Amino acid sequence: MFGQLGLPEMMVIMVIALLIFGPKKLPSLGKSLGEGITSFKKAITHGEHEAEKEEDKKEDDPTT
Repeated sequence: MFGQLGLPEMMVIMVIALLIFGPKKLPSLGKSLGEGITSFKKAITHGEHEAEKEEDKKEDDPTT
């Protein structure tokens, strides 16, 4: 229900965003949003790698 956004829905969202933020603010807002998503993805993958290292460390240590 909420996961499928088509072209008409995306156009409505873009028009509303344009009306709220204005044409000058919209590119910087998009850039900030993209940078935030990128840093979030990096943090997620870094956390996954740290968790894998901890699991490997526990498997290699027979005393625990």
